[in-house]
Amino acid sequence: MLNLKKFIKKEENFTCQNCGQRVIGTGYTNHCPKCLWSKHVDINPGDRLNNCGGLMKPIDLEIKNKQYYLIQQCQKCGFKKKNKSSKNDDFNKIISLSKK
Repeated sequence: MLNLKKFIKKEENFTCQNCGQRVIGTGYTNHCPKCLWSKHVDINPGDRLNNCGGLMKPIDLEIKNKQYYLIQQCQKCGFKKKNKSSKNDDFNKIISLSKK
């Protein structure tokens, strides 16, 4: 059976567990715009079905077709994921990832 990733839009506000920033969610928000960390809670985007709950550290940056993608790694289980950056993200933090 083919496993297609389904996106589930959820507008959720949250407090970043890495830096304490209060984040207003848009339904597409998956990381803190201040520190770029997120939480490992999804199997497919927005489903909140992953029980890991580890913090996802931004470890690298990928640029493709003028879009910045954050590469994050779970500090609990090691899972890596690529996420689009947002216009609200701290651009200096994004650029600092390219220097690693």
